[in-house]
Amino acid sequence: MNKIISAAIMTAMLALSSSAALADAKNPKIGFSIDDLRVERWTRDRDFFIAAAEKQGAKVFVQSADASEQRQISQIENLISRGVDVLVIVPFNATVLNNTVKEAKKAGIKVLSYDRLILNADIDAYISFDNEKVGEMQAEGVTKLQPKGNYYLLGGSPTDNNAKMLREGQMKVLKPFIDKGDIKIVGQQWVKDWSATEALSIVENALTANGNKIDAIVASNDGTAGGAIQALAAQKLAGKVPVSGQDADLAAVKRVIAGTQSMTVYKPLKTIASEAAKLAIQLARNEKPAYNSSYDNGLKKVNTVLLKPTPLTKANVNILVDDGFYTKAQLGN
Repeated sequence: MNKIISAAIMTAMLALSSSAALADAKNPKIGFSIDDLRVERWTRDRDFFIAAAEKQGAKVFVQSADASEQRQISQIENLISRGVDVLVIVPFNATVLNNTVKEAKKAGIKVLSYDRLILNADIDAYISFDNEKVGEMQAEGVTKLQPKGNYYLLGGSPTDNNAKMLREGQMKVLKPFIDKGDIKIVGQQWVKDWSATEALSIVENALTANGNKIDAIVASNDGTAGGAIQALAAQKLAGKVPVSGQDADLAAVKRVIAGTQSMTVYKPLKTIASEAAKLAIQLARNEKPAYNSSYDNGLKKVNTVLLKPTPLTKANVNILVDDGFYTKAQLGN
């Protein structure tokens, strides 16, 4: 009799646990750990991601590390202890998350690296725009306007693997010009935390060191471009020296319209956020996502979804309005 009862209890418990697992798959919990929500770009990613994930029945818990690797590690540990099904991480420092990812995997949690590749860790997937292509577009945008002269390379944050990918793309375009002797790189520097303030002082020093003879600046994002343009403006050179960027930040798009920034690279954030939400939910449900690339992160070949960026100049700035990225009023045109 007891055996029959305990068997019945066991069957009921199994049914309950499998229905709980089904409920989880139906309404997965996603932890979204973001490098720094004080940066305009990431607040937009967050909002698009939450909207897309909730539409598919998921619940999203967001944390912002405010550019602190320690804070990011403890926040991810907190999300692990909350029992999320998937972790989506925009890493502040791509090189320090190995142990944290191990903890997540031990707890049966899938890990998706968002926009920036987490290095030397057992992550499940990576989604980003093609960063090498972005770098190529930046260099092309500047060489079209200034095919000869003294160039300064303003890199991104040294802790961000994307910064290195961008540089690879930039050099692919610049190298033939350098080899011909048309372009001379008079300086290059990585910019800590992609800081506009740091970019400003780097370019001020570069202008002083070169007697203002800098003909073009390949800046790796809009924040660093903004700092560079501020330094140029102080020497009455804004608009005369081509400067690249990326992200289509509102201030940068206004500079592109005004002619002080030559171009930016538009990465439709709604696309990456929606695709990432879909990918995270597929991982939670053990479905097979459609990957179109793979990246070696130092530990393994990571399944990757690569999205296509768009170079943006004054000529095609209206695609931002057509896409609903900004309104006409916001752009002031």
